[in-house]
Amino acid sequence: MVILDYGSGNLRSAERAVARAGAEVEVTADPHAAVEADGLVVPGVGAYSACMAGLLSVKGQRIIGKRLAGGRPVLGICVGMQILFERGVEHGEETEGTGEWPGTVDRLKADVLPHMGWNTVRAPADSQLFAGLDPEERFYFVHSYAARTWELESGLPGREPKVTWANHGDDFVAAVENGPLWATQFHPEKSGDAGAQLLRNWLDFVAN
Repeated sequence: MVILDYGSGNLRSAERAVARAGAEVEVTADPHAAVEADGLVVPGVGAYSACMAGLLSVKGQRIIGKRLAGGRPVLGICVGMQILFERGVEHGEETEGTGEWPGTVDRLKADVLPHMGWNTVRAPADSQLFAGLDPEERFYFVHSYAARTWELESGLPGREPKVTWANHGDDFVAAVENGPLWATQFHPEKSGDAGAQLLRNWLDFVAN
């Protein structure tokens, strides 16, 4: 299992959480190791533009693309999820993302920002990511920006993306399961037992 090292601030907490969930973990920017690993975690904290610049500096967009082309699992976390969309808009600045999903990450429509703390989510009944978790379970969020719409139209029978939603001011995308590409806006590595179960669910998906 590889945690992609592109200068993000939550590398070590992601590494510890994935290791506690039962995986052997390496933190590296080596493209061969990142492409060939059983699973790749793309963490991210801070500004969209800064994370995207860091990702480009290690050719992370190519790594993600190669993995997905081969059906190899990728898990994005927080801004590591946001950069999977086409673009991010922060403080009037638009930054191009990796474009794995259509859509824009922008500021939440809420009276209090950042959205910081524990919140419930609305997962599809057939979600693998949230399997075995109570619908009232809470996960830890810290963000002011998110994808507030889901625009991908798959059209493939049995392969429709599974989108999980949360609400802070208005609805936003909290998690996605889309073929080999999964992601969470919240931090599973900071979400206690619920986050640990979620990471084990992802590792089960990777193993199968």
